[in-house]
Amino acid sequence: MKEQLRKEQALDYHAKGRPGKIEVIPTKDAKTQRDLSLAYSPGVAEPCKEIFRDVEEVYKYTAKGNLVGVITNGTAVLGLGNIGPDASKPVMEGKAVLFKIFSDIDVFDIEINETDPDKFIQIVLALEPTFGGINLEDIKAPECFYIEKQLRQKMKIPVMHDDQHGTAIISSAALLNALELQKKTIDTAKFVISGAGAAAMSCVLLYTSLGAKPENFILFDKDGVLHPSRTDLGEDRIPYTVSATSEMTLVSAMKNADVFLGLSVGNVVTPDMIKSMADNPIVFAMANPDPEISYEAATGARSDVIMATGRSDYPNQVNNVLGFPFIFRGALDVRATQINEAMKLAAVKALADLAKSAVPDIVNLAYNEKTISFGKDYIIPKPLDPRLLSTVAPAVALAAMESGVAKKHILDWEGYKEELNHRLGLDNQLLRVIGNKARLDPRRLVFADADNWKVLKAAQLVYDEKAAFPILLGEESKIKSLAVANGIDLEGMVIIDPRSDAQTENRKRYSKLYFDKRQRKGINEYEAEKAMTDRNYFGCMMVETGDADAMISGLTKNYPDTIRPALQIIGKEDGVKKIAGMYLLITKKGPLFLADTTVNFNPTAEEVADITALAAREVQNFNLTPRIALLSYSNFGSSDSPEAKIMSEARKLIKKRMPSLIVDGEMQASVALNPKNLQDSYPFSELVNQDVNTLIFPNLAAGNIAYNLMKEVGNADAIGPILLGLKKPVHVLQLGSSVRSIYNMALVAVIDAQMKSKVKDIESPGKI
Repeated sequence: MKEQLRKEQALDYHAKGRPGKIEVIPTKDAKTQRDLSLAYSPGVAEPCKEIFRDVEEVYKYTAKGNLVGVITNGTAVLGLGNIGPDASKPVMEGKAVLFKIFSDIDVFDIEINETDPDKFIQIVLALEPTFGGINLEDIKAPECFYIEKQLRQKMKIPVMHDDQHGTAIISSAALLNALELQKKTIDTAKFVISGAGAAAMSCVLLYTSLGAKPENFILFDKDGVLHPSRTDLGEDRIPYTVSATSEMTLVSAMKNADVFLGLSVGNVVTPDMIKSMADNPIVFAMANPDPEISYEAATGARSDVIMATGRSDYPNQVNNVLGFPFIFRGALDVRATQINEAMKLAAVKALADLAKSAVPDIVNLAYNEKTISFGKDYIIPKPLDPRLLSTVAPAVALAAMESGVAKKHILDWEGYKEELNHRLGLDNQLLRVIGNKARLDPRRLVFADADNWKVLKAAQLVYDEKAAFPILLGEESKIKSLAVANGIDLEGMVIIDPRSDAQTENRKRYSKLYFDKRQRKGINEYEAEKAMTDRNYFGCMMVETGDADAMISGLTKNYPDTIRPALQIIGKEDGVKKIAGMYLLITKKGPLFLADTTVNFNPTAEEVADITALAAREVQNFNLTPRIALLSYSNFGSSDSPEAKIMSEARKLIKKRMPSLIVDGEMQASVALNPKNLQDSYPFSELVNQDVNTLIFPNLAAGNIAYNLMKEVGNADAIGPILLGLKKPVHVLQLGSSVRSIYNMALVAVIDAQMKSKVKDIESPGKI
């Protein structure tokens, strides 16, 4: 059932809305007749003539310099084999998405219906005027070696078959660091290779470029060990044959080996084989989804092993996404005519060195670690490390220049790195970070509105992704019926009906606690008992008593009706006078936090200062430095109206309490979000040369209107509202939230529970 549901989710993801995963978006205005005349006839003739005079001008007047062709014939697609060009298209579109989100490179995916290598080569050669680079993908061996070699020789743009070189580059970086930690040298290390396909042979060749000796390799493919008597070996494999009998097995070869590299099939290596290796062995078991030996089995066999896999749920993931987006970025930016050995080795060294440098907080946050540091469980950077783009791409670009294959030279390297960092911002990073952090430490999450199909769908998503353990509140028969009608699998999730006889004891326990809290605040025993039949009150009490870790609600109720139980049962944090609401918008410029957008109607200067402090702390919980603008319709005293003065006075209060906080105002939003405008007009502001990521509004109307406009017109992803100032995590959904919004809010609720439990543990150090 679950497998079928995952299949349906994958099919729906690709089919619903606009089919597929990519689209072409104009980068110039095309709204007026004048725009159209410039975009096409007659204006387009001018750049055409310039390019005809000098073909290099194509990079100035067209998108070629940022355009890669992802090209395949579908003969070796993932683990699916030779499924043909049509069936390969979803994979190629997926590769296009990775190029875009990790390095801002545009892609046209090209699926070619041709298996003859020479004809395939001729087709790709004819496409050279279109692209700045070619990423060959999912072409079977041995044809892929011949195809890539011919295209690299004949084309004047960078060509790389990622299936070969991606794994080679990433695993080489991991190998260098593993050898260093294990106190071994690459020139003396003994290698055993399981699998001799495109990726494995590329790894072997690159390891040799790094100093490994061909005579120190023993390679196996599906037909056994590679030895000189075999007649089915290509010229690239012959130097790595061993003068041994064809009876040599993987078991005997593993004895006293220093390094095992697996790019074959799962479970072909046993713990005893790992035990037979030399001291301080290195095991890269990268078959997917099942490695040649599991992480648990290898590390259980010996404590001195360094282990890497291709999986994200274990340390040291060898993932091609660490390489190809940044290698092509560097190659394109210097108009390299090829991706040569020097450029690949530069990427290897950059990745290896990056793993040894201090890890930024956002990476620690993403992987739920306090301090990730270089060692046996961290020999290669994490895929979510935002430094990859500005580290690997410049290294590749410099190598292209030094090796003489660059047509364009970069002179200002710091400026180039800054440009790279601004290409993507943190918007793509942050949602991935949030999801990853939730998955690494899932919590029990109450869904109070479980009689709604969208809530059940979101609950299923977080459960399937192991980001939370959903607790569904509502009538069990109704919830199950709704799930069946919408194809939702509830297996493994807890369903609780607060009104059922099964919850009698819990209702009594909760109502007593509630009465104790509210008996002098207008609540009698009967009302306390009745309140516990309400899912919001019952859910809040679950969080308060520790029967659950967090709650989200409000999909079908008014905002105040959802907040009230949380305030009455859980209450505000110590020192907090009023709670506040904040939205996180994921925009093209990066994440933007907006407060207060849901709670306080017309806050005083003192209350604005309190809201700002709460918002700043929450932004820091996302491992971001808050850079805060206090908004108004005036700029730095240009109006002496009471509203403007409130924001100005709020800044004084904030700076008095928190001198190091980056905050300024009052100012208009157009000034806060336009760095050049701010620099030119108000150079004294402490927000100059800072990218504002937090906006504080003067009143609820302004904040709520701005949030809704940005969400609907600006097409920004929204997470929230995030309640600020409660002792324990309860969050309120907006009426009519989408499944995506509920899912995002569930992730935030889990992370909030993680953060609040850490604070509690610090306050109670004796707790076990």
